[in-house]
Amino acid sequence: MPKKLRDFKAVLSYFFNFVFGISILGLILFVADFGFDQSRQFQRFLIGYYIVVLTTGVVATILRYVVKSKAMKRSVLIFDGTTVLLTLVILLLHFFGDTRSTSLSHDDIWVKLAIILTFVREFSEQNISYKRTFLNPAQLFVISFLSIIVLGSFLLMLPRATYDGISFIDALFTSTSAVCVTGLIVVDTATHFTTFGQSVILTLIQAGGIGILTFASYFSYFFKGKTSYENQLTLSNMTGSNKIGEVFSTFKKVILITLTIETFSASIIFFTLDERLIPSVLERIYFSAFHSISAFCNAGFSTLSGNLFEEGYKYNYPLQLMIIFSFVLGGLGFPIVVNLVRYVRYFIKKKIAFFTGETQTHQPWLLNLNSRITLITTSILIIGGTLLFYINEYYNTLSDHSGFGKVVTALFGATSPRTAGFNTVDMTALNFSTVMLIFLLMWIGASPASTGGGIKTNTFAIATLNFISLAKGKTRIEVFRREIADISVRRAFATITLSLVVIGIGIILISIFDSEKSLISIAFECFSAYSTSGLSIGITAALTTYSKVVIIVIMFVGRVSMLTIMIAIIKKVKQHNYRYPTEEVTIN
Repeated sequence: MPKKLRDFKAVLSYFFNFVFGISILGLILFVADFGFDQSRQFQRFLIGYYIVVLTTGVVATILRYVVKSKAMKRSVLIFDGTTVLLTLVILLLHFFGDTRSTSLSHDDIWVKLAIILTFVREFSEQNISYKRTFLNPAQLFVISFLSIIVLGSFLLMLPRATYDGISFIDALFTSTSAVCVTGLIVVDTATHFTTFGQSVILTLIQAGGIGILTFASYFSYFFKGKTSYENQLTLSNMTGSNKIGEVFSTFKKVILITLTIETFSASIIFFTLDERLIPSVLERIYFSAFHSISAFCNAGFSTLSGNLFEEGYKYNYPLQLMIIFSFVLGGLGFPIVVNLVRYVRYFIKKKIAFFTGETQTHQPWLLNLNSRITLITTSILIIGGTLLFYINEYYNTLSDHSGFGKVVTALFGATSPRTAGFNTVDMTALNFSTVMLIFLLMWIGASPASTGGGIKTNTFAIATLNFISLAKGKTRIEVFRREIADISVRRAFATITLSLVVIGIGIILISIFDSEKSLISIAFECFSAYSTSGLSIGITAALTTYSKVVIIVIMFVGRVSMLTIMIAIIKKVKQHNYRYPTEEVTIN
């Protein structure tokens, strides 16, 4: 390679690194611009810096196309073209428009978007490498959650994030609850946080629901179109992909499904809202987006002080049905939703082929075993839970509702405890039998690879199938003409045992730190935290600092799972090619 060409590429590399560096600083200043009150002089400095970031971002994007040896994908061309066009329009308006002094202020939504897009583009060009020799997949997963929780805590402590300030422990609690999509709160989200603070919470919910590594890895692959085998191997272990080559297609499906459902849900929620309660169109859009994302991610956060039990909303049954639709789909898990979409598409094509007389190739086991177990278990829990809630609360919390309203409220009350965290009834007024039902539903939680927590539906199903098999005298668990793998059974019982240990320790510790609280309220709080449900019977805000720390730890463990933490901590041993003699141990 000629020396001039090498020098040119070296200069380009330095320039691209420079653009990435100033885009990071631009994002930091952008956040600070929102978080702190700025003087006029500093605001002018920020405007100048924004111009530098946007201008160099456009130059870097154009240069990539000049020096690229191969053609870019159409999707990348569209993204870059849109970003460059938006940035040029903003710069032209700033230099030649009538509002020169304010066109790059922190209140300009288009500038916000352009700065974020510039950072995303430059970040995606970096070489992201997950070195398995340094961090195993479990450690990487745990660290990614810890990092975003800590970052979220500091963002929530910015002066303009709250109206009256917030302590570090409360900010950490709120950030953990948002990232772990729990919904437990120590301060009122509606009245304590500003729109900026609520937007930070919403961002944390989205990042925690899908996973920050999903975003980072997919966008890097999206722009570069390639990645290392080591990265694919690490990410396949984290996502549970059966094939290494399917990692990024899985990421793509996860992001597309999430955005599609959230957009659809927000659109329907918008039309269910009463204009008299929220007169502003922009406020209704924000309310719809916030509750759509919070519902799909099973977070349970709301911009209403009384959650959905607030006047004007507790009788809004179309809104409640849309919220149920969102958090049930989010709780099913991405692999199940993808598999379900494939099956529905095949079923529709099959019916069309039947009526048109065309031949349709039969595809056996399109709905796989994992999906069948999940869907059946979820259906049983929803139907059984709704019936029991309806019977238990008919003359109690459901007495104010009509016939259809009772059914919707009972359905909401039975599905929300399984990690969603919204409530449409007074939780402190529930019958004791209903509270016990909610304990069970919270403990079971959502499905694997979903935005929810708990021990998961498949774990509960495998445990149930196991004792049925033992009662029948079988040595294997068989269902749908398939045998459940031994490793799945072992994982299921490890998950159940560890969940009870974590919850039990949490109850003991909070009973020590807050001895005046009742046992049922403490247990409810711990089960809710572990399952990332977010429901409470009213003691969260009144907990001492030590008890809040305990709940924070339980929320984190419930989201990433104790088994994952143990895998991350305990050193692996090599498998040896021998087996000891088998001997039974007395159980009962």
